[in-house]
Amino acid sequence: MIKKLNETTDYLISKGFDTPEIGIILGTGLGNLVDDIKIEAEVSYNHIPHFPTATVEFHKGKLIFGTLEEKKVMVMQGRFHFYEGYSLSEVTYPVRVMEKLGVKKLLVSNASGSINLDYKKGELMLIDDHINLLGDSPLAFAGVEKLGERFVDMSRPYDTEINEILQESAKKNNIILHKGVYASVLGPQLETRAEYRMLKIFGADAVGMSTVPEVIVANQLGLPVSAISVITDEGDPDNLKPVDISEIIAMAAKAEPNMIKLFKEVVKSI
Repeated sequence: MIKKLNETTDYLISKGFDTPEIGIILGTGLGNLVDDIKIEAEVSYNHIPHFPTATVEFHKGKLIFGTLEEKKVMVMQGRFHFYEGYSLSEVTYPVRVMEKLGVKKLLVSNASGSINLDYKKGELMLIDDHINLLGDSPLAFAGVEKLGERFVDMSRPYDTEINEILQESAKKNNIILHKGVYASVLGPQLETRAEYRMLKIFGADAVGMSTVPEVIVANQLGLPVSAISVITDEGDPDNLKPVDISEIIAMAAKAEPNMIKLFKEVVKSI
């Protein structure tokens, strides 16, 4: 993997990706932050050596470099998922590339369903902790110790300092920002009533199909990371309504301006 990482980073440097400070991963329906970036370089994933290709139709599949709030940022407009058939090493490969290019902080967004029924559609949740229900780890492969510690401490996977900035920004801007536990499941099917009940017993406040692998690798690399979930649907097992993916995308778009505002403020502050 080290050889592949060198080839990928050399390619991106040749395309103008020059020492980014902050990495940003934009989740389902949350790609419009790039409109606020002064773009200096962008490359489609399928042109980047050793990069997976986004196969989900509502993920743009572009890597973008530019300036946001006077900081150099590297942005994934669309991410990869375990359910697309990639290994978790492939899903998290871009995080390793970001760190190798010089990224010092990582911000992540996703769309999720609420388990905690106090969290409503269109609101945001700051991830304070997570539960990995993917049945795998992005660190479970031979030679991982060449890339960092194999037995990574996960007692505080999300950066306290960045989280505090996000909470203060939300308060200042009158944005509802819950704080809770995110459960990551394989998908791509949504949860049954029994699964929602199980997740509540486990202590999850929201559930989705991403983010945790990237956060694990960020911790292995010593990369401070913070993540926000946009609540796009509500998992009430006693009143569960069919969910249409187009409704999830529409709800993500409705909540996206608040997420963008918080991400811009934290970029300015860190």
